[in-house]
Amino acid sequence: MDATIVPKMQKHYPVLLKEVISVISPQHGGTFIDCTFGQGGYTKKILDFKNTNVIALDRDEDSEKIAAKLKENFEDRFVFKNIKFSQLNNLKLKNENIKGVIFDLGYSYTQIKDPQKGLSFEADGKLNMQLGLNNYSAEDAINKLDEKELEKIFKFFGDEKEGKYIARNIIKERSKNKIDTKSLIKIIDKSKKRKNFKVHNATKVFQALRIFVNKEISELIYGLIYATKVLKKGGVLGVVTFHSLEDKIVKYFFKSLSENKSISRYTPIIKQADTLFNLIQKKPITPSDKEITENPPSRSAKFRYVIKKTDFYNFDTDIEEQFRNYMEIENYGDKL
Repeated sequence: MDATIVPKMQKHYPVLLKEVISVISPQHGGTFIDCTFGQGGYTKKILDFKNTNVIALDRDEDSEKIAAKLKENFEDRFVFKNIKFSQLNNLKLKNENIKGVIFDLGYSYTQIKDPQKGLSFEADGKLNMQLGLNNYSAEDAINKLDEKELEKIFKFFGDEKEGKYIARNIIKERSKNKIDTKSLIKIIDKSKKRKNFKVHNATKVFQALRIFVNKEISELIYGLIYATKVLKKGGVLGVVTFHSLEDKIVKYFFKSLSENKSISRYTPIIKQADTLFNLIQKKPITPSDKEITENPPSRSAKFRYVIKKTDFYNFDTDIEEQFRNYMEIENYGDKL
């Protein structure tokens, strides 16, 4: 879900819920990891099935309140961890039969509506955009990074063609005044030569800042790697994405480990598959017309999934190298 679009609906809908549940098949039991607990939509549905357990993660500490209520009803079957994707490998798993790992990379209505988070250009005040467990905010980035760094963030994370002019005007403005949400929108409006009346002028810049502040590229990459390691044979790894860069990463990871030789060269000499994943369908699953009508922000959702063919833990992937340019841009935040 584009974090800058405030939907008209007044509650959060778990996107592609029926499709996700159909793919992960919780009716057969097992332990599932919900990497984006949020409002608990997927987790609640999984726990409706007997013989299931859920380990839920979310970097947003506000999710802990929802998790605490759910824990009252499923004390023995539900665990919540306030951690990021990149900390997934810190889960102290014993002999859990991990049958599915699910990521929903969108944002809940509650998060978008929260003025403290500052995800929307319709919010007033400070530029924040921190979703939890962050080291810096959008305000830090806008007021401290140099022109070239801001230009690259807008170009690569937001596909903003006029990022150069926006960055230049940010530098000029901040020499006089500290930039907040409203002043940033004014700068963007002034900088944009081509107006799009269907999409707000600030949409791409706000998307880019949100990706940068939350290190969404590296978090997704490490989340995919660690999720693959904890999955058991026959387990499903599924991801719901909402913009093209997320989808590009997921598509590459799934394709490369299902088509090319992906089992590590250190594999013991036993009969072993050459590839780690079985890619059932190459095209993503998208929402039905009915779902889009009921929940308009779901229109950009794409659900991709793979099935792990072996219990093997070590595998070769070049996904970090493939997207290193984006990860290096994220590292601009190290000096903030």
